[in-house]
Amino acid sequence: MSRQILVALGAGALFGLGLAVSGMTDPLRILGFLDVTGAFDPSLLFVLGGAVATTALLFRFVLRAPRPRLADQFHLSDSQRIDTRLLGGAALFGIGWGLAGYCPGPALVGLGYGAHEVLWFVPAMLVGMAVHRGWERQAQRASST
Repeated sequence: MSRQILVALGAGALFGLGLAVSGMTDPLRILGFLDVTGAFDPSLLFVLGGAVATTALLFRFVLRAPRPRLADQFHLSDSQRIDTRLLGGAALFGIGWGLAGYCPGPALVGLGYGAHEVLWFVPAMLVGMAVHRGWERQAQRASST
């Protein structure tokens, strides 16, 4: 197995462990955060705040390197546009997150410990990803002709 795959696996495992330890794999905690007029649970705010603070402190430092340690170059989007595609995707993600209490990371962690709710969420997520990929391919074919 390549070094890149092992590092990615380790990073994913660490991320999953962090989600599990912080309780962010519990959909009721997420739904509690989104329920601002009821039983509001602010704990997700601290997790998000920690992620934003870490990124704000380290992102520019990491990008000062000539290249990543395990890749030939950084792969960053140069898009600065806020368009209907971005807003629609964000809205769809938020609606799904609000309805299910899961987003992809915690759902995959939930698979690891046998949470029964993810048995319908993960297949639906994979179908959504496949539909999106099909739309993207169709759009690329249409634009190239």
